[in-house]
Amino acid sequence: MEPGHPYGDARSKGTRYHHAMPSLTHLTFRAATVHDVAAIVTLVESAYRGESGQRGWTTETHLLDGQRTDAESVEGLIGRDGNIILLAEQNGELVACCHVERQDAAGYFGMFAVNPVLQRAGLGRAVLAEAERVAKKEWQATSMRMSVIEQREELIAWYERRGYQLTGETRPFPYGQPRFGVPRRDDLRFVWMSKPLHEVAA
Repeated sequence: MEPGHPYGDARSKGTRYHHAMPSLTHLTFRAATVHDVAAIVTLVESAYRGESGQRGWTTETHLLDGQRTDAESVEGLIGRDGNIILLAEQNGELVACCHVERQDAAGYFGMFAVNPVLQRAGLGRAVLAEAERVAKKEWQATSMRMSVIEQREELIAWYERRGYQLTGETRPFPYGQPRFGVPRRDDLRFVWMSKPLHEVAA
């Protein structure tokens, strides 16, 4: 990342900046610092696991037990070249996050979490749009890619409405590696989705 870029500064200093969203007031984005690790882990776990995750539609509790991420994994991404953990804050409170990674000419979108209480309010669309904008502006990415558990049909449909398409690629779920979660069924696998970014304004 080039010095002086908004996310270059944000990654090192936690600087907050505004990128206006018409239906979401007081929403700001910034890059995470190591001081945000605990809050990120709490948010991600609340969105995907346990009783809190069941309040939102992104829960994976019917597919996986165990953890979704941990402090070591999150901290390892912060400050790594070609990686940004993007935080969305509303009135100073962390409400959503995602991880964006440069992979050759593409961006990779992952670790997407929205506070379960605030889901269905447009936050997810805003975070995804900002991640696409960042990947194009910072790395000149020509597409955004992601992997989604194949059994999460509702989530795949949501991404399709945002312009993503299944590529036909798959990869196995990492069974036997509890840091990725403990599967509740034996047929999990990931499918890949992709979207060209030529129409995304940087």
